Amino acid sequence: MSANAVSSIFVPGDMLAIALGADELVKELQKQTKDRNISIEIIRNGSRGMCWAETLLEVQTNAGRVAYGNVKASDVNSLFAADFLNGGKHEKSLGLTEDIPWLTEQERVIFNRCGIIDPLSLEEFQDSGGFAGLRKALQMSPVQIVEQVTKSGLRGRGGAGFPTGIKWQTVLDTTGAVKHIVCNADEGDSGTFSDRLIMEGDPFRLIEGMVIAGLAVGAEQGVIYLRSEYPFAVKMMRAAIEIAVAESWLGGNIQGSGKTFDMEVFVGAGSYVCGEETALLESLEGKTGIVRSKPPLPAIAGLFGQPTVINNVITLCAVPDILAKGGDWHASLGIGRSTGTLPFQLAGNVAKGGLVELPFGASLQELVSDFAGGTKDGSKIRAVQVGGPLGAYLPPELFDTLTGYEEFASIGAGIGHGGIVIYGSSINMREQAKYAFEFCAEESCGKCTPCRIGSIRGYELLGAEQIDKSLIDDLCEVMIEGSACAMGAMTPIPVQSAMRYWPEDFKGKS
Repeated sequence: MSANAVSSIFVPGDMLAIALGADELVKELQKQTKDRNISIEIIRNGSRGMCWAETLLEVQTNAGRVAYGNVKASDVNSLFAADFLNGGKHEKSLGLTEDIPWLTEQERVIFNRCGIIDPLSLEEFQDSGGFAGLRKALQMSPVQIVEQVTKSGLRGRGGAGFPTGIKWQTVLDTTGAVKHIVCNADEGDSGTFSDRLIMEGDPFRLIEGMVIAGLAVGAEQGVIYLRSEYPFAVKMMRAAIEIAVAESWLGGNIQGSGKTFDMEVFVGAGSYVCGEETALLESLEGKTGIVRSKPPLPAIAGLFGQPTVINNVITLCAVPDILAKGGDWHASLGIGRSTGTLPFQLAGNVAKGGLVELPFGASLQELVSDFAGGTKDGSKIRAVQVGGPLGAYLPPELFDTLTGYEEFASIGAGIGHGGIVIYGSSINMREQAKYAFEFCAEESCGKCTPCRIGSIRGYELLGAEQIDKSLIDDLCEVMIEGSACAMGAMTPIPVQSAMRYWPEDFKGKS
């Protein structure tokens, strides 16, 4: 690098990095470069998902971007001493970013540009393939768009795994005064953060996916229901929407096509049950977030009684590449009816937590061993919970299970939103089962008795000196069969899996 060249330094501006001192790191970099009379350009990119290495600092060199992990403001002086602006060796060096095994062993599709570009640079977004899918969609009929999504085999990434093409086809075929696209960004499952990372690191991808959905079903209005706990994502999405409107990618006459699509961000009030689509709709309409009875389905009568597509963030973010590369391309990834890729999120007692995107079909063992690196405290993994707080607890003997919807269903589990929480040898599974009931009691909307009362009774039963497993199983059956939504119906899953695989923890008083 020549003496007069301006060095580009990348420091994530996402919520985790900021919590770990990224802003303080930037201030120290600015101070020391000024003192040293060095010109630099600091770019606040999104996260590459390497949470175990945050704050991750990257420097653009002639050889490529060089990474330094777990960097703090106090490291800046020694970084300069090591000539980090030219990729100099340092105790926190990770080498060329693109050569880090943790990244090279992934197959990034949805997260292909996250952590690489400036999230609000429309130029960088387009240079890396952004809006290629939307450009194609603008030349297609709604039927043709839905056909490609159906052919792709894309299923909802929010947990239920419902075929996206069928949902879109239903809304397309339903007559309504207006139609709506609703993005469910109420990412409330423990151990999940893929929605946040994509909104903070590549917001135009979500915008592109939502516009394509609007073109597919004849909707001209879209809303992102975003959780209040994600203030940086709220800020980023609103800024990106403003830019997209100014550059004619949103609003009336999109890119001269005569097509219209408007978007806004709605911030939720902090209710877990509003992750359920009908409770979310109630909240959007200004009502208490309580689940609706079905039918009618939201695709028939959703927001304000009109036909509505409700998809989660990752589902919509998969759409642009399907339009750009074709449904057959997407269908070629994964296994069986689980097509495409899924961003798995590794959290809990984990050596290397973060986001790993792979096609469906990788084994759970690959994720918890090769990527997660086992536990942080070095103990043996005793259990993992997949799919959020209402997901099954799985023992090591099931880690050879392949990550697919049907494969997980065959062992009584679900993939959910792709969250994987790892527990070491010290975890007490009876306490975890109690927590499932406690969580349900706290977060229940209260509409139905099995969920509202059953969760409390379950917590009491697991707190008794002697466990009556048959009574707990009966209670679980009532909750599964009688609850109005998945909140109560899924709470027994972690409870029964814990009792099945770790019976030794359910003897005597906890």
